[in-house]
Amino acid sequence: MNENDVRVAVTKAHQAQADWQALSYKKRATYILKAKDILLRDSDKIAALISKENGKPLMEAFAHDIMPVLDLMLYFSKNTEKLLARHKIHLGKWEFVGRRSYIDYYPYGVVGVIAPWNFPLSIPLGEVVMALMAGNTVVCKPSEYTPLVGNVMSDLFKEAGLPNDVFQVFQGDGAVGAHLVGAGCDKIVFTGSVNTGKKIMAACAKTLIPLTLELGGKDPMIVFEDADLDLASSAAVWGAFCNSGQICASVERVYVHKEVYDEFLSLIISKTKQLRQGEGVSESIDVGAMTAKMQLDKVNAQVQEAVQRGANILTGGCLNSKLSGLYFEPTILTEVDHSFTVVKDETFGPVMPVMPFDIEEQAVKLANDSEYALNAYIWGRDWVRNHRIAKKLIAGTVTINDSVFTHALPQTPWGGPKLSGMGRTHGEVGLKDLVRMRHVHENECVCKKKYFWWYPYSPEKITLFKNLSIAMYGKGLPRLKALFKYFKAMMKVRVS
Repeated sequence: MNENDVRVAVTKAHQAQADWQALSYKKRATYILKAKDILLRDSDKIAALISKENGKPLMEAFAHDIMPVLDLMLYFSKNTEKLLARHKIHLGKWEFVGRRSYIDYYPYGVVGVIAPWNFPLSIPLGEVVMALMAGNTVVCKPSEYTPLVGNVMSDLFKEAGLPNDVFQVFQGDGAVGAHLVGAGCDKIVFTGSVNTGKKIMAACAKTLIPLTLELGGKDPMIVFEDADLDLASSAAVWGAFCNSGQICASVERVYVHKEVYDEFLSLIISKTKQLRQGEGVSESIDVGAMTAKMQLDKVNAQVQEAVQRGANILTGGCLNSKLSGLYFEPTILTEVDHSFTVVKDETFGPVMPVMPFDIEEQAVKLANDSEYALNAYIWGRDWVRNHRIAKKLIAGTVTINDSVFTHALPQTPWGGPKLSGMGRTHGEVGLKDLVRMRHVHENECVCKKKYFWWYPYSPEKITLFKNLSIAMYGKGLPRLKALFKYFKAMMKVRVS
């Protein structure tokens, strides 16, 4: 689509928004639930399409894309009204003189969603559903690498009977995404690379368009000496190589206590060598193809640089010569440190650097030594230590004894600080990222004397405020004396 097409789409979304917002939460939910039922009905066909277009195994198309968004659609259909209900603010002493405050939430208007290719259904559709339930209309640009899955979203809502222009999908590359940012949306939600996120933020800054950015991660896993090594090694292998490592929450750095380092390496090498790589639509495949050649080239460059600098390749390390396509073998690297690009920069591919540590302070320092801070993982049986470490880690989410899971939970927030982005998606926090907040304050005791800080000013009013401050915030006998003086001064105050 060209720039004019995008502007027309956003204009239509603005025109449709008022009627959509006027619908009750229950009525909005009927459309979401219908779309959910259609997605469930057609899940086999849609999973196959995701696998063919994205490259991931069928298992992951179901488990990572379809099932999580089904859960999200159900959750926000049932809970959005409660989560966005009017919220009372307790004003303490001021409530005794008739003061009341509350927070209302109301939609932005038109939300522009720019989606990635790694989870071409679950990421954009989840954001779309939340925005729609909040009363926004949505214009979505899927990734140019997965346009057919993007069209699935449009088809779902069209069959569900969603009113015209409430949700629109349009196709194109980064230039079309730039058109969307400049087309008059009231809010932008972007998931993708740091460089593109910075460009979008700069463009939004010109007119102060609010935005949510989820820009990736370089997520560490810390394995302590008391961890269940069988489980922890399986978690590392799955966390590093599922979706060919093309997950912002992938395990991209592993720090293992020196006492169990060799045993852990033996386990992950054995389990990685058992992985079956091939075309994702085969039901017996564990690791599929990467989605984009430019990403495969980036992964290959990082690995080759590491090897040139002395890294050891324990598995993989190159394209799979037995397969035709974008298949990079699951790769384990050792003898690396934080000066290596493969440890420092986001890889977004099937590569797992593994490094030993001595003490927990060192593990925390290494884990926090990154420009990213999306997720962090801890493995160990000492729950006191686990929670102590969790408090020290800089991350949007810290997961203990699990791997790459919480994005599938609609109740929990998703996002992180540093280069991982700003704002949140999912959960109550993510939902409130899609609405404006309105504070309403009221005075139930309307009386001229109640506005004693208004004009005209006078020495009596200054005395009144001095004594009021002591009466409200002081202690003991001076407080009682000040209260008496306050009431005495109130008798003399004049309000114009």
